[in-house]
Amino acid sequence: MNILAPVSSIMTKKVIAIGPEDELAMVKDIFAQHNIHHLPVVRHDTLVGMVSKTDFDVYYKTLNRHFDDNFVNDTLLKVHRVKEIMTSKLAKVEPDDRINVVLEVFKVNRFHALPVVQDDELVGIVTTYDIINALSNETIHDSDYKV
Repeated sequence: MNILAPVSSIMTKKVIAIGPEDELAMVKDIFAQHNIHHLPVVRHDTLVGMVSKTDFDVYYKTLNRHFDDNFVNDTLLKVHRVKEIMTSKLAKVEPDDRINVVLEVFKVNRFHALPVVQDDELVGIVTTYDIINALSNETIHDSDYKV
């Protein structure tokens, strides 16, 4: 992987996103149905926040501490909104930023995902999985391993 290549070369472009007024029940369903761990929050295509699976799980466990009834917990998820648990102050990158910038942000901040925006509009997301995937797809040449 060329770490000087643009983020757009490895980012996920088809992003599942939610709105700040969406029910938390929707977040639960999306995380259950898709193999993702981060949901960008957008208002009219403008990025306004992010919800991680960890953030949601912590919130959901606090509900379970108070009620053992899943019906009650699921009903509460229909009442509460994404904006209540989303992170709104986000690090973000642009499609033309280099991959090494993302690596540094991940390393220093221990983030696992960064939204990719252009003019504040969400155009993708880059995750640690995208980096691992790019690395695993590289062709290995025998000459690379001289002993």
